[in-house]
Amino acid sequence: MSRRARLVLLAVLVTLAAAFAINATPALRLLYPRATASVQDLPRVTPYRRGERVLIVSPHPDDETLCCAGSVQQALAAGAQVWVVWMTSGDGFELDAILLNRAPRPSGDQLAGLGRRRIVEATRAMTALNVPRDHLIFLGYPDGGLLHLFLENYTEPFASRYTRATRVPYPQALSPGAPYTGVSVERDLDRVLDEVRPDVVLAPNVQDQHPDHRATSYFVTRALARRGEQDRLRFWIVHGGLEYPLPKGLHEGLPLLIPPRGRTLSWERLDLTPAQEAGKLRALRQHRSQMRVMDRFLLAFVRENELLTRQVAPRAVPDTAR
Repeated sequence: MSRRARLVLLAVLVTLAAAFAINATPALRLLYPRATASVQDLPRVTPYRRGERVLIVSPHPDDETLCCAGSVQQALAAGAQVWVVWMTSGDGFELDAILLNRAPRPSGDQLAGLGRRRIVEATRAMTALNVPRDHLIFLGYPDGGLLHLFLENYTEPFASRYTRATRVPYPQALSPGAPYTGVSVERDLDRVLDEVRPDVVLAPNVQDQHPDHRATSYFVTRALARRGEQDRLRFWIVHGGLEYPLPKGLHEGLPLLIPPRGRTLSWERLDLTPAQEAGKLRALRQHRSQMRVMDRFLLAFVRENELLTRQVAPRAVPDTAR
């Protein structure tokens, strides 16, 4: 066999091995036995209680289902109340708009239309889990722009590179017409916290790879810290690193592993029953626009557990070199 043929064969074998690791059901327990065992060894999340008020803070429509559909079902079953607030309406997903509108360069109006569609999909997803519609709150800030609002556009309005809007364009939002500024975000979050008065807040962790998720974590953590209520926070990660979560696609009955970007956090495990996994899948299928684009990624979160951590960030390692 020639050197070139051996290289081609090696490339084919590597590709097949990668495809197996990314997509095959047996890959998780075969290739990641320690990771699987580490999830099973995690402490369980404290059960939700009757009368508790649970608020989920979602950067985009679909994050609330990926992270927390199991929590929603268990909280409601325990007699708790659940609210969801969405920071953006997901109007910056150009590939989605291209496919939906069959336009190679979607306009700002078409992307705003995507945002309106995703609001409807998120409403249907949470309605499928029996969350009351008056507990669903949309803020409508710019998809892909939350970190700018936190860092650079705290007082000066930000212009979305997708919709071209500088103000909340959605009439069903909490504050229609509010300027795209960090001040507006904080004002809306304070209003939500005042109205909901949550006992538990589920929000993205700062270790999440997506900038909107990190910014959401910053905004929410600061809002609760001002109230002295940061101990009510529980964090999750959706964008957890390269190819997370593995394997891709629907593999019910397999564990959701600790994300690579969250390895240094102390996690707790929320176990889902088969019926709750089915409920999560049912809610996820309501996000039809997203399922058309990245269904294998989304379906990979329908597992036998969800993961929450009380740590906002990894603990600093003491400097012992001095």
